Amino acid sequence: MTKLVFLLSGGPDSGSLRALLLGTDLRDRLARAGAQRLQVNVDDESVAAAMRIASPTGPVRAVVSVWTTDERTPTGPVVEALTAVLDGSGTSLAGFEVEERLPLTPPAVPDGQRTDALANVAVLRRPAELDESEWRHRWLVDHTPVAIETQGTFGYVQNVVLDAVTDDAPYVSAIVEELFPMAATTDLHAFYGSGGDDAELRSRMERMMASVSRFGADQGIDLVPSSRYVWSL
Repeated sequence: MTKLVFLLSGGPDSGSLRALLLGTDLRDRLARAGAQRLQVNVDDESVAAAMRIASPTGPVRAVVSVWTTDERTPTGPVVEALTAVLDGSGTSLAGFEVEERLPLTPPAVPDGQRTDALANVAVLRRPAELDESEWRHRWLVDHTPVAIETQGTFGYVQNVVLDAVTDDAPYVSAIVEELFPMAATTDLHAFYGSGGDDAELRSRMERMMASVSRFGADQGIDLVPSSRYVWSL
């Protein structure tokens, strides 16, 4: 199975963009294009209080993930389906084929139901001073357990970028999704799972930031808070 992840920037107000992405037209077009599953992460009013970080190519306003039925399904029809739905909205689309890893599998929810979570999506770019193998080791091997141990996450998805599938896609190395309790939109203790203990919070934050800096995720990233929706097609 092939997974494609699309970063959406610009476009209409959050309500209108949300309506386009959650509407039946997108799901119908993707199903005809050979897609099997759709996930929409959209920065909307439910996560309005959460922190955002925009790189020079951002801000990213939504992330759309599409799973095709098998590796032989061409990506072109999937890109065309998304482009057709967004036509005239002023939304920019950058798509990538990714390799998915699931350190913490997100909970299953009924089709179209919002996951009860703050779904943070981080767009990562490998620093030039780190070669690919070293960067992957520091991130996937060294950092992954630190992220799980120091944060209040209950879902963790790592998407390693393999190739761009749209023209003029920006440089992106990985796209990560982490699910936090909704309280984490405004409460650092909920975000870091520190149980209200200030000393524990400081310790977890320091350990997390030190680990993040080792693979360059403390710079040049996009951080997109979102609501998460999934459908089988």
